[in-house]
Amino acid sequence: MFCPECGSSDKEMIGNICIDCFLKDYHFLEIPENIKITVCKHCNAKYYKGNWIDEDIPEEEIIYRALEDNIHIDNMIENEIIDLNIIQMRGTIGECTVDGIGNFKGRELREHYNTNVQIKHATCPTCSKRASGYYEVVIQLRADERELTNDEKEKSNEIIYNVLNKQFKKDKLAYLHEKAILKEGIDYYIGSYKSGKKVLNSLKNQFGGISKESPRLISEDKSTGKRLYRIWISLRLPKYKIGDIIKFQDKIGQILYINQDKTLAVDIKKHQNFSISWAKYEEVEMIEKKEDIQKTSVISKSPTNLEILNPEDYSAYDMNMKEEYENFNIGDEIKVIKINEEFFPIIDNI
Repeated sequence: MFCPECGSSDKEMIGNICIDCFLKDYHFLEIPENIKITVCKHCNAKYYKGNWIDEDIPEEEIIYRALEDNIHIDNMIENEIIDLNIIQMRGTIGECTVDGIGNFKGRELREHYNTNVQIKHATCPTCSKRASGYYEVVIQLRADERELTNDEKEKSNEIIYNVLNKQFKKDKLAYLHEKAILKEGIDYYIGSYKSGKKVLNSLKNQFGGISKESPRLISEDKSTGKRLYRIWISLRLPKYKIGDIIKFQDKIGQILYINQDKTLAVDIKKHQNFSISWAKYEEVEMIEKKEDIQKTSVISKSPTNLEILNPEDYSAYDMNMKEEYENFNIGDEIKVIKINEEFFPIIDNI
């Protein structure tokens, strides 16, 4: 069989012609002379195949990815090596070179191309929403039967900042649009409902409390007919805080721990821990705030008795010695709570 172009009959044939004649017009790389990409001017997201992707990457990396996306390598080539370079930036146009080395049936081929990558700046939907003041959820932080403490306000601000900062890496709507400080509490306006739920869970894990969601219709998408809602989430912190004295059913206890699942308290009479689920919260009665608990002094101690100063009339008050009181010493200042005309020392490890 001979090559119809050169007449050779002793060379490897590719189709109907010899390999030498085939390689004269063969190019194993294909790349457009001009490549256009749309990039968000705020977050560097790239518009690709109908979607905004690759947020927050440097402009140089965007250009390299655009080159990679537009290079086609013939599947007959083996062991290819592609070298991409940005020669210079001319405004929004990156002047680039593409150099390729590949093996074709034992022969090493080399190709060189010049191409331009033009960046067109736009605003992605996420950044457009952010610029317009868009938000999906409002978390209303309140305290039941009391005002929020300064510590609760500071801690909640810290939690929201940390959670949204972490979430922003994967959710560009994870931002605080507005914080409204009201007499009754604080309202946090958050861009993303998904990240707002993360904030809510972190607040509940810190403070406990009861939450309730209330969706409100704000508009309707004219193109799809889909209704658009905003979610108001009320988080009501408990009336008590760690260290406070409460009554729950037949128990009088001091609050030891609060989280999103339960409240843990210690029974003042029996010195045994018990827990209260949030479903039972309405059964809890406040007895005494931690800062209002009475203080008194130990005036005598024996193996069977502990004598303290009655904080109401300063008379001596005797009680039976218990294992929990053995570390009390004469002259120690201790906290006590009065229950049904009887005083009980509080083993305060809080």
